Amino acid sequence: MDAEAMKILVVDDEALVRDIVRKGLSKMGGYDVEVAQNGLEAIEKMERDVFDLVLTDLKMPEMDGIELLKTIKGTRPEMMVILMTAYGSIETAVEAMKLGANDYITKPVDFNDLLIHISKAQKESFLLKENRLLRMEVKKKFEFNNIIGKSKKMQEVFSLIEKVALGNSTVIVYGGSGTGKELVAKAIHYNSPRVDRPFIPFNCGAIPETLVESELFGHTKGAFTGAIQAKKGLFEEANGGTLFLDEISTILPSVQVKLLRVLQEKELMKVGSTERTKIDVRMIAATNENLEENMKKGKFREDLFYRLHVFPIFLPDLKNRKEDIPLLAYHFLEFYAKEAKKAIKGISKEAMKILLEYHWPGNVRELENAIARAVIMTDQDQLEPGDFPKDLVEGFTEMIKRGVKDRKSLDDIKSEYIKEILKEVGGNKRIASEILRVNPRTLYRFEKKEQTNEIS
Repeated sequence: MDAEAMKILVVDDEALVRDIVRKGLSKMGGYDVEVAQNGLEAIEKMERDVFDLVLTDLKMPEMDGIELLKTIKGTRPEMMVILMTAYGSIETAVEAMKLGANDYITKPVDFNDLLIHISKAQKESFLLKENRLLRMEVKKKFEFNNIIGKSKKMQEVFSLIEKVALGNSTVIVYGGSGTGKELVAKAIHYNSPRVDRPFIPFNCGAIPETLVESELFGHTKGAFTGAIQAKKGLFEEANGGTLFLDEISTILPSVQVKLLRVLQEKELMKVGSTERTKIDVRMIAATNENLEENMKKGKFREDLFYRLHVFPIFLPDLKNRKEDIPLLAYHFLEFYAKEAKKAIKGISKEAMKILLEYHWPGNVRELENAIARAVIMTDQDQLEPGDFPKDLVEGFTEMIKRGVKDRKSLDDIKSEYIKEILKEVGGNKRIASEILRVNPRTLYRFEKKEQTNEIS
């Protein structure tokens, strides 16, 4: 018998039906068929073997199809069940669907119709197994102990993730760009009771401020110009699960008020509506700014700050946990070498010294990018200094020393540093502004000034 054959158990008190179905499916190939004359015998067989599908009659003595269905779904909810029923029992079959039956067919059984129903169940079973495997892989990927770091600061972060994951508290994650704030949020979600519900990330600073409210809470048709149809918000999409709001500091005061209502009342109002919708969402926020300072300056609501600040987690910059750099570097090396199909065994002492001495303004994300580039550049079996960008090899200290030697002004040094950061992040002003701790508009003004100087 084919190892990939679908295992089917046919349950019917009529020997003729059992025989016709068994012989018909066996002739088709691709099916491994066993039979049982009632529900009790079926349960005995299921205790000894694993079946992909149970095809059972509805009306049987001792244990009918409904009782058998309840037993199966109570112990093996992933198992496919198709009911066979006479025309007079269709209402009962429909009720059985509500109890977990996957499908039903009417007697006398049309063999072609039966094959269509089995094929449908086969596809559904495959998708369920695939989704279950994906969920297991995702959960494993985001287990908190998969966040790499042996430093004391990261061990403290792991401990906090482990403690907060099982509860329902609002969490706020502080950390610079590239420190892994979303990874922490995912670790909390995938180790929580909400693991089988949605995890939805949203960067509040990535879209225009005026659209954030509609994205979060949804809107009704005609709520504003361009709202040609009603839209679900991300809070509704994440219902039962977790909503991760990055760059929380960028949201407007009007949106902050609505966010506070969601956290306090567990309900929301769509833009353009007066109706309130109850929701059950765990919120994890993140920022690279000092929210407390923003609150004191009147940029962030005090009541919302304290609602968010139930459980703060502070992620250290990479430069403050340098003992983790070798671990991270080798982790990224293994991944990107495998992806590039290159037999790279390690990182030379000289190259590792450079990685340890560099200041990493882009944190773990910048280190990952540096390793990925070095893997592409190298033609050897280990990464060498020449495989890394010149500014990384020279380091910030060398830039300062060169500036002193050339008697450069402070403005020139600042200008050179800003250019290097922009080059490192591919010209992305939002990321560069996070690294430099400045407003993105400052970088636009800087570029405009540089262009003016070039022209003059």
